[in-house]
This record gives sequence, C-alpha cells and structure tokens, in this order.
Amino acid sequence: MSKEEMFKELSDAVVTCKKDVVIAAVEKAKGEGIPAPEIIEKGLAAGMNEVGVRFERGKLFLPHVMMAAGAMEEGVKLLEADMPKDAVSKKLGVIVNGTVEGDVHDIGKAIVSTMLQSAGFEVHDIGRDVPLQNFIDKIKETNADMVGLSALMTTTLQGQKDVIEMLKENGMRDDVKVMVGGAPATQAWADKIGADCYAENASEAVVKAKELLV
Repeated sequence: MSKEEMFKELSDAVVTCKKDVVIAAVEKAKGEGIPAPEIIEKGLAAGMNEVGVRFERGKLFLPHVMMAAGAMEEGVKLLEADMPKDAVSKKLGVIVNGTVEGDVHDIGKAIVSTMLQSAGFEVHDIGRDVPLQNFIDKIKETNADMVGLSALMTTTLQGQKDVIEMLKENGMRDDVKVMVGGAPATQAWADKIGADCYAENASEAVVKAKELLV
C-alpha cells in the first residue's frame, strides 16, 4: 500500500466518525512505519478538514463533527508516544488558543490546537465561549508567545479586536503575537485590527505560527 493510499485510508476513517475505524487505520499506518507527525497531519487532520468542509456544506451535522473530533483525538493519543522526542522536549513556543466569548464553535479551533501541538508548540486550549479577560489571564499565567483567537460568527469577530486592545492596555501587546481565524475573519480584518496574522485553516496556522515564533 502506498503512503498516499494509507493517508487516504486514515482520512476516510476520520470521515466515518467511528473511533474503532480510526484506531484500526492508525495501528495499520504505524505498522507500515509511517512517522507519527505524518499520520496526524496528512491523514487524520486531512480527514478532519474534510469533515469541516462537509459540515459547512450541510452534508454533515454537528454531532458527526464532534464524533469525528473524538475519533481523531483517540488516534492522536495512540501516536503521542511515537512523536519525535525533540518535538516534545524543545517547544517551538507557547500558544494560548480559544474561541471568543459568545461563540460556541469549537471544531476548527480544536483542529488548530491539535495540529499546532503535533508541530511542536505547547498549546493551552482554553475552549469556546471564553470571556475575553480569560485570554489575558491565561497568557500571563503561561507566559505565552502567541494567542490564537477564533470567531466563527460575524457578531463575535469584535471579540478578536477587543482582546488586542486589552493586550495593549496591559502593556503586553509587544510580547504576544496575535493570530486570528474563523469563517468570517479575513486577512483584511486581521490588518484592520492590528493582528499579526490570519490563518484560513489549521495547516496555515502551523505555517504562520512557525514564521512568527521560530
């Protein structure tokens, strides 16, 4: 079986939303000697992105998405012991990631957290519908280098701008990079509110974080 076929099988397994199917595919890929980061990024995360696309198109519904995310997490757990040790010991940077207050969407952000983690960042995912002050508190507590602000509704985008203002008020803006994302966010919006970068999806989030922090 070629690597590409194996990645397709992993991706399809996540799309089935079934934990046992995902676990079987991960065990098989491990048996084929595929490195853990590749299994996550090119297999599981690709499947999760596909789930996201189908959800946006109304082909899948939220329970499916939550099940797929749960299945992917089980798959990632199986691989944690095989992640390169340098990725575990030498952190590329500390990132606080969350979905802003008023917004209960978790899925895109959860994928971003998983992929940043597998890329070697220390990620503190503080969940969804997060009061803005909590972002500031968590950044202080973890001495974070970057904050990821996710908003999936136009009504909650303002929260991204507010956190940037709060960072300024606390004299922290120069020390913390700000990444924004979510369906209504754009590069133009990121520029307008003075964010350091905008990421359209999880793979892009990893690239941008590395550009800014590494």
